[in-house]
Amino acid sequence: MNDPQVERAAKLDTATISDALDRMGLIGQCAKIKPRSPAFRMTGRAWTLRYGPADTPAGTVGDYIDDLGPGTVVVLDNGGREDCTVWGDILTEVASSKGIAGTLIDGISRDVSLCLELGYPVFSRDHWMRTGKDRVQVEATQVPVNIGLVRVCPGDLIRGDADGVVVIPAAFEEKVLTAAEQIQSSEDAIRASVRGGMTLREAREKHRYHHLQTRADS
Repeated sequence: MNDPQVERAAKLDTATISDALDRMGLIGQCAKIKPRSPAFRMTGRAWTLRYGPADTPAGTVGDYIDDLGPGTVVVLDNGGREDCTVWGDILTEVASSKGIAGTLIDGISRDVSLCLELGYPVFSRDHWMRTGKDRVQVEATQVPVNIGLVRVCPGDLIRGDADGVVVIPAAFEEKVLTAAEQIQSSEDAIRASVRGGMTLREAREKHRYHHLQTRADS
């Protein structure tokens, strides 16, 4: 099913959305989360899962992927752990075949070669091969999670590109997207003015560049 807000977000880069979030006074920029390839792009609605340290005996790391539909962004909160992974090649292959929009991890992934081969977007802190089996287990699904110091709730709008990942809270997405589109329009106008012979200083003043990220309530 088409989602107009997802389609709008997909036309914007993360830097522009980041500026719009600042304008709204919202924190949505996921710190230290990077794509495994700068070519990766990801836009969709969050489906969330939170991991915790494994119990004795250890619980499962999750067989959730079969239940997710096209356009979903899989959001995995592994507490920022970089000593074990929660995403690998089997999950990548299944997710790619199902049309899932991408995977966002506060932690690490592995089997990077396959996500590169398939063009399946994975955004994480880093990558390393050590498994999470018997080290972490699923604590909860479809609950608020923490990704790069950002609260992510089920259904939030996620956008990722070469610069990282931004999260737009569902309750604010119309205002954030509208602000981002205004910022993009102004920046495009600045570029056009400079190409037409105007100095950058003149173009920025004409199109009110220094006010683009000013808090909306100030």
